[in-house]
Amino acid sequence: MSRRILAASLAGVPGVAELLQEDNRRWDEALEADGLDPDRVRLITLAADGAAVAGLYGAVRTRTTRGACGSCSSGCPATRVTSSAGPERTSTPASATRRVRAGISPGRPAATGRSALSPVLPGVTCPDRSSRGGNGQTGAVSQRRDVPDGRAGAARADPEPEVAQAFDRLVEEGDVRLARPWPTLIVTGLLGGIDVGTGVLAYLLVLDATGQKLLAGLAFGIGFVALLLARSELFTENFLVPVTAVAARRNSLAALGRLWAVTLAGNLLGGWLVAWLITRALPGLRETATSAGTHFAALGVNLHSFTLAVLAGLVITLMTRMQHSTESLGVRLVPALLFGALLAGGELFHSVLDSILMFAALTAGRAPFGYLDWLGALGWSVLGNIVGGVGLVAFLRMARVPHELARERARNR
Repeated sequence: MSRRILAASLAGVPGVAELLQEDNRRWDEALEADGLDPDRVRLITLAADGAAVAGLYGAVRTRTTRGACGSCSSGCPATRVTSSAGPERTSTPASATRRVRAGISPGRPAATGRSALSPVLPGVTCPDRSSRGGNGQTGAVSQRRDVPDGRAGAARADPEPEVAQAFDRLVEEGDVRLARPWPTLIVTGLLGGIDVGTGVLAYLLVLDATGQKLLAGLAFGIGFVALLLARSELFTENFLVPVTAVAARRNSLAALGRLWAVTLAGNLLGGWLVAWLITRALPGLRETATSAGTHFAALGVNLHSFTLAVLAGLVITLMTRMQHSTESLGVRLVPALLFGALLAGGELFHSVLDSILMFAALTAGRAPFGYLDWLGALGWSVLGNIVGGVGLVAFLRMARVPHELARERARNR
């Protein structure tokens, strides 16, 4: 009806009638090519036409929002049309459906009544929702509502799209890690220890040449770059990704315990092998290795060493979170280098890194401590790393996406 009114008003303008006819023909062909039911095509057409001209009459205030189906973080073709006189509803047009470009009416919106411009189309699915295993049905969204006096109503605030997308990536990758078969899990942990061991080699070389721990820490970043590019894993990297998947009920605590135990054992075995190779191949580094390893063995079990371990867990888990906030490999290399330098240069108490340094001291044959001392230091550092990584980073980061987490938990019951 609105299209006919508008067409009649402009019919006297030269060329407008021909343009309207061509536009109608083009859209009719596009909608027909979609294979939609004719009644549904008519409904979509009338809804789009009505929403497009409603602002001319001062009847409604409209707004379009992507990702309006209520189940997607962002990028969904679903479009929300918000009426100032009624609640929000959503509709998901087909790929060829015209997009509603609505503005704000200069007149005061009506105080009563319900908008009929935003019907929920039964059976129309959200592509993003259906691809993620949901039921794909569009539904109402509770977000912010426009009220006549201009104040925002009290409603849940959806998370920022970037945060929600990062959460989805964490859940998906965590599920993959937790489901790895035993052979893959063992090899991945072993390679992680070897990769970090290369960073220890760079650390000892620079420390021996310069005596500067900060410069040696920068060199250690090579190990984290190797972890990232070679797709291996460090024990403390699993404080965020699989923990998020378990919190979302994608897998069990038993699977998380298996992942942690096997990855840590693999890291330590691979790290010991590299430490032995370093002290055999480069005997000139033995004195430096003994000094570096003895420093951590002498920390003892006390508040000082525990806080150093908490900081180490926090630093590594934050690095993991930053790397999962982007898909750009170049950007992900930056935190690998910087946080690697912070961890090693700051001499934080990290369960795997400092174990490899202690292994280097032990294999050099000059260490004033034994493997039992190393084992005690390992247990204390693991506890602090978990508190810092899981408690201060993973849990608090999940608190930023409570609705996304609740949705995942409900879906995976």
